[in-house]
Amino acid sequence: MMNWNSLLSTKRLGLEDYFKTDKQNRTEYQRDYDRIIFSSSFRRLQNKTQVFPLPGRIFVHNRLTHSLEVASVGRSLGNNVAIQIVEKDNTVSETLHEIGSIVSAACLVHDLGNPPFGHSGENVLSSYFTEGKGIKYKTDVSNEEWSDLTNFEGNANAFRLLTHQFKGRREGGFVLTYPTLASTIKYPWASHKFNKKKYGFFQSEESQFMRIAKELGLENPEQPGEYFRHPLVYLVEAADDICYQIMDIEDAHKLGMLTTRKTKSLLLSFFDTELESKRIERLRETMNRVTDKNEQIAYLRASVIGKLIDACSHEFMENYTAIMSGSYQGSLIKNIQGVVGEAYKTCAGLAVRKIYKAPEVVEIEIAGYRILSTLLDVFVEAALNPDKSYSKQLLQRLPEQYEITEGSIYSRIRNVLDFISGMTDIYALDLYRKITGISIPGVDKVY
Repeated sequence: MMNWNSLLSTKRLGLEDYFKTDKQNRTEYQRDYDRIIFSSSFRRLQNKTQVFPLPGRIFVHNRLTHSLEVASVGRSLGNNVAIQIVEKDNTVSETLHEIGSIVSAACLVHDLGNPPFGHSGENVLSSYFTEGKGIKYKTDVSNEEWSDLTNFEGNANAFRLLTHQFKGRREGGFVLTYPTLASTIKYPWASHKFNKKKYGFFQSEESQFMRIAKELGLENPEQPGEYFRHPLVYLVEAADDICYQIMDIEDAHKLGMLTTRKTKSLLLSFFDTELESKRIERLRETMNRVTDKNEQIAYLRASVIGKLIDACSHEFMENYTAIMSGSYQGSLIKNIQGVVGEAYKTCAGLAVRKIYKAPEVVEIEIAGYRILSTLLDVFVEAALNPDKSYSKQLLQRLPEQYEITEGSIYSRIRNVLDFISGMTDIYALDLYRKITGISIPGVDKVY
């Protein structure tokens, strides 16, 4: 069984020698949250596509607003669970009340490693090495490194961004606490393990993961070399599942992709018509007092999110022993039964059919494919041939923190991927235009 006294260490990556336990006005986990909020990496999420193209007349979610909402839901989940764990076992760690802060901080960074242009960005960065010019580098890297490159994973990239010591930066990356970092690792294994598409860290960050996992007691005693998820990962995952599914439906309604009637029907289906008839009646009465349709949906959406928070908290506590022993399978939200579980599945199915395959969503993914493929082509070539005249010009565009011309072929490519995956949609498009000659600074203004 995992132990909260180990799981809630306040050690920070990169500052282990300065570990202290004295109490201050802000807890260590609240400091994590503040460090993330004020970071440039977090601010860049403002100009990264969530699902729909970045807003014009109608404001829809981007990666930043999504992450803030996930953090809000994550805090509620963490606080709910903390109260119930204390009631269940009053011998647990005295810092257990900080679970909400840890989950909230981890939620802020859950999408930090995702590349530009929505969910297709990961596929673009992978396909460059499986279908594009990057195939030729297979013999230049190890099998484990090739596994990283041919299956770019946003979760692993977020962990790298949080923990890697980029040039000119301090050791430990963001220097976050071990529990916050561990709570971001949904898949506690490397890319070459278990033959799974999803994984939690690249080869370059394996040592950091091992250090954190051993300190927190995540190693499976029956299978040395295998690790359990940190229990709080389930809450971070649930917060994301709640927000992206419900908020995507609200955005689809704003954009006219779903009618008001259909959207209300979807959201009201989370409430049991027999056991919650009075609550449904109150929901309808409140909506009838509001004439703005978007406001009606927002009110109903808030009620559904509250219901899902309670359902996921209940699922966590019902399976508390399995979670703490590392034997729990699947995600909290997908294991919810009854009316709420069925309603969530219905929303998920509709989102795949009506939202994620919508023309405006697919169009930005197609454009993103061309943009990112082109940037990969030119910058990987420049990184591996830095003495060429054109390469020198290109490499001047890169911030100093990326050591593009130093180290092994894998590390150079890894740094190119750091540069490109960290771009905003707007910056990637602007750089693509300049590299391809579509846009020429100064000349554009003349003509």
